Amino acid sequence: MQESGTFHKGLGYWTLTGISLGGIIGSGWLLGSMYAAQVAGPESIVAWIIGGIAILLVALVFVELAIARPESGGLVRWPRYTNGVMVSSIIGWAMWLSYAANPPTEASGILQYASHYIQGIYTGTALTPLGIILAILLMLLFVAINYFGVRIFARANLVITILKFVVPTLTLIMLFLTGFHSGNFTQYGGFAPYGWSPGLSAIATSGVIFAYTGFRASIDLSGEAVNPKRDITRAVITAVIVAIVLYICLELVFVGAVPGNVLAKAGWQGVNFSSPFAQIAMALNLTWLLWLIYADALISPAGSSFVYTASNSRIVYGLAKNRFFPTFFANLHTRFGVPTRALLLNFVVGLLFLIPLKSWHSIISVTGSLGVFTYAAGAVSVIVFRRMNITKQDQRLRGMTIIAPLAFIVASLIIYWAGWSTLSTTIPLLIVGIIVYFISFLTTRSDARGILSGLWIIVYVAGLLVLSYLGSFDGLKVIPAPWDSVVAAVFALLIYIWAVSAGVAYMKQSSDVLSEVELNAEGQAMVTGD
Repeated sequence: MQESGTFHKGLGYWTLTGISLGGIIGSGWLLGSMYAAQVAGPESIVAWIIGGIAILLVALVFVELAIARPESGGLVRWPRYTNGVMVSSIIGWAMWLSYAANPPTEASGILQYASHYIQGIYTGTALTPLGIILAILLMLLFVAINYFGVRIFARANLVITILKFVVPTLTLIMLFLTGFHSGNFTQYGGFAPYGWSPGLSAIATSGVIFAYTGFRASIDLSGEAVNPKRDITRAVITAVIVAIVLYICLELVFVGAVPGNVLAKAGWQGVNFSSPFAQIAMALNLTWLLWLIYADALISPAGSSFVYTASNSRIVYGLAKNRFFPTFFANLHTRFGVPTRALLLNFVVGLLFLIPLKSWHSIISVTGSLGVFTYAAGAVSVIVFRRMNITKQDQRLRGMTIIAPLAFIVASLIIYWAGWSTLSTTIPLLIVGIIVYFISFLTTRSDARGILSGLWIIVYVAGLLVLSYLGSFDGLKVIPAPWDSVVAAVFALLIYIWAVSAGVAYMKQSSDVLSEVELNAEGQAMVTGD
């Protein structure tokens, strides 16, 4: 492969909206409703509401960053400018792992639904060896679509997104009209049959945040937008609001449509369908809807993985530019303008999730919280850019001085609510990233100032782990509910204040970084004509 070149700018409002919606509407709508209901019963609706509010706050933060400094791989490049390589490397590591897990997750979701008519690929809890082979072939298809350039990917994705939006909309309408039982919300343990904590835990562990996170795809590709200032804001906000309404309605309808005889046997924890919405449609004799859902079970996850495969290659590209990964991955295909080496690396890493974990829910349980960690640095960077006057007055969104810290706090609470059993698995993956960073630092000796500026993130990760161990979410309950959540929120606010202060100091001391940001911003303005 010959690599060099530049990204091709070919994305407008509709394609950017389609990319974000394409990332959002994947296997999450097919399986997330059931797994959230398993954990929390009817209270799972609250999980989608809180998760949606959190994502909207975070989306606004990233929109302003993408307007002020559009760059492919920006989610790992912006923290590099404001807090140094260590912060961007740790955040990028978390983001990379969470994104790399998406293609195997979506492939597993496709095959879980397909097991209804293809025997021998799913056991009821995990993929069989044959199922894993088929999942690998699907992942190769996702890579192939992205290999031939962003315009081909975007056009194909827009068509797929339109098609796959229709099916969940039809599903929720038909199930509401033909199989909705209001008694499901008051019987079988009531609205919160297992208490209020499970509904909060479900945000990170049952696919809620996983489903919403796809909005970031158009942010990841902001460097390929024709007019970022005009189109990214509209595209992201449109996609997020549509997704919030859709997912809340889907959860509402799913809870109301679960047959009473299923709930009477073992309650909400006993609800276990291989293809939830399709099997409910079958029970209601909606044969046409059944086959439509099965068809969409191929289209929706595949479309989402097209998006994530594209996005994660840009994350690797950004990490390589930060010198966290070898610069070998920072080059682009001279003809297609995509980071093809990064595509192939992510495919291999995806196999490391697929082969040992073997199912949609297992992968989500391990990686769901990782993506939320990435929101922290964005909320810091957006305010640092403002204080350094990198973000100009006409690029600033109203209320950001409140939105940014609130987004940081809510994201921190979602991580905390995931519970000790989840974080004790997830945070060690972050610690591996910290170790990799220091190995990289000892090799390159670059950005020593970034270590001091980035100490907050190590304290942040360690503090959340300790609070989780002592708190009421699978912890020792030394800090009882709801005071544990209050303590976690106050801790997050203090870390946020520290991080912003450290970021401003870092940029003031790093004239080379400040010059790079300003120079690149001017170059982007010349390209877009702003």
